[in-house]
Amino acid sequence: MLLKVIIFAVIGLAIYLGIRKIWRDWSGQFKSEAQEAQRLRRERDLRERAQPGVIDLKRDKDGTFRPGDDDKRR
Repeated sequence: MLLKVIIFAVIGLAIYLGIRKIWRDWSGQFKSEAQEAQRLRRERDLRERAQPGVIDLKRDKDGTFRPGDDDKRR
């Protein structure tokens, strides 16, 4: 009887550790892909922001967004 309990405990522990390792590997992979996508989006946004005709809006005292003093259009 005690041997059956020990065997089931060992099998349960092995399954738990295996699932835990798979979960960590998958979540790490998804996290790295998300960081790469975020980096690419950031680079794209910076390239688009550097183009002429793009206006940087600053929040004014009253909460309205307006072009700042360093407006590129002038």
